[in-house]
Amino acid sequence: MKRAIIIGASSGMGKEVSQLLLADGWQIGIGARRIDALQELQTLSPQQVVTAAIDVMSDDAPQRLEQLIASNGGMDLFFLASGIGKQNPNLESEIELRTVATNGMGFTRMVDTAFNWFATHGGKGQIAVISSIAGVKGLGMAPSYSATKAFQNTYIEALQQLAHMRHLDISFTDIRPGFVKTDLLNDGKNYPLLMDKEFVSRQIVKAIYRKKSVQIIDWRYRILVFFWHLIPRWLWVRLTIKN
Repeated sequence: MKRAIIIGASSGMGKEVSQLLLADGWQIGIGARRIDALQELQTLSPQQVVTAAIDVMSDDAPQRLEQLIASNGGMDLFFLASGIGKQNPNLESEIELRTVATNGMGFTRMVDTAFNWFATHGGKGQIAVISSIAGVKGLGMAPSYSATKAFQNTYIEALQQLAHMRHLDISFTDIRPGFVKTDLLNDGKNYPLLMDKEFVSRQIVKAIYRKKSVQIIDWRYRILVFFWHLIPRWLWVRLTIKN
């Protein structure tokens, strides 16, 4: 039986991916801040699911993650779906700093713990994370969000190189979706090319199974990102991009 750990499994794509893996016969350990939401998922198959309250912003998050891995009987896949993001055109410092702390420090805590666990338990496994296409360019409406997603993209690439340098058989999957209809975007604003979370979650699982290094979801966003790369910096900073 394959074993997975999913952090950020209480809602959104983390929850959907957890259900899909469960249906495929995986043993899963799920973690999030809201333990009640995790217990709802556990009732679907009590023998296949273990839970833990994990706040990626807490200093004890690495220890709690290691305990969850032990309770799960180990892991073959680590999947990180937690993160925050918010439009912030007025550049409110609290929003920026909270986003940096969660998507930067929280992300690093969890991914490093997973990497080190694999390194000391056979040197083999898979780390998959949800980042975003927002990491491609600096978005004026969401500075800290786009910056932290660029950080995540680069960090995963660096760990992939590090694993190779250390002769570890750890694969990495960087999932980069566009706008997805989840609670994160439930703010009354109009988002273009909005995707269904069930569809995106199925694409995520497919990318994980295929061990894709980078997966942009979906084809429309792949085209968009292609053209984003072609826009020179002097022109990009003069564009008005908002929702």
